[in-house]
Amino acid sequence: MQQNLEKPQWLKIKLTVSDEFSNIKDTLKKHELHTVCESAHCPNISECWNGGTATFMLMGDVCTRGCRFCAVKTGNPMQKLDADEPKKIAKALAEIKLFDYVVLTSVNRDDLRDGGASHFAECIREIKKAYPEIIVEVLIPDFNGNIEDLKKIIDAKPEVIAHNIETVERLQRKARDARANYKQSLSVLENVKKINPKIYTKSSIMLGLGEADDEVIQSMKDLRKINVDILTIGQYLRPSDWHLPINEFVPPQKFRYFEQKALELGFLFCASGPFVRSSYKAGELFVKHAVNQQKSFQ
Repeated sequence: MQQNLEKPQWLKIKLTVSDEFSNIKDTLKKHELHTVCESAHCPNISECWNGGTATFMLMGDVCTRGCRFCAVKTGNPMQKLDADEPKKIAKALAEIKLFDYVVLTSVNRDDLRDGGASHFAECIREIKKAYPEIIVEVLIPDFNGNIEDLKKIIDAKPEVIAHNIETVERLQRKARDARANYKQSLSVLENVKKINPKIYTKSSIMLGLGEADDEVIQSMKDLRKINVDILTIGQYLRPSDWHLPINEFVPPQKFRYFEQKALELGFLFCASGPFVRSSYKAGELFVKHAVNQQKSFQ
């Protein structure tokens, strides 16, 4: 379906390529690694890669789910898994010279017995072994709500575990794969805190799908009820004609309004703006400060 909404000025971004950008691209290609930056068509790729940061996407670039908002390829990976990926990521971090903060995410792997939780956890452990001081943030799938699979991630001791509710409750079935749902996503975040309250939890909401302001605020309240610490809010951008159409381009002042509401509700940090995505550099800076403060009191 064609869409005639004209992109506003505040959503226009200039892409630039630096030596750092080229270094990251070459390193990923050499080690046969993937990033969500490329696979999800992130608008911040230029800013992040030029600054020497990237979000690694584990277990390939083919997702077993078909969410109607996401640019990542959908298909059946046929249980294929690169057993060397944990070591490849550790090597790539050294070549990119990224030693203080790394973000890992993954496709959904419903074709694997544990959804890939063991492999995900091994990547965390390998990074921690190579760089003990590094802060690891992970953006994880829901593992079909299996708490034993979730424990594998928690036991690997990342500092931040993120899982996205993506949109308000009313629009879940419209936007997400049928195997994902609002209550299941909330339970993932709630169980992280129950098992290890010291881990920071994080979630993300897209705007522009037809949500009402009070629905967004209710989603924030639902997240705070289970003690989610960090929230990111960004504009949904349609990857292709197959994906959900954009209902509206939300103006920057509305993002500032939601950021203020989030802080009033007790989130420790909220990044809210048209280009904000789950893995956002401002969030990294906050977590670095919070983790270092936490260590100083131990």
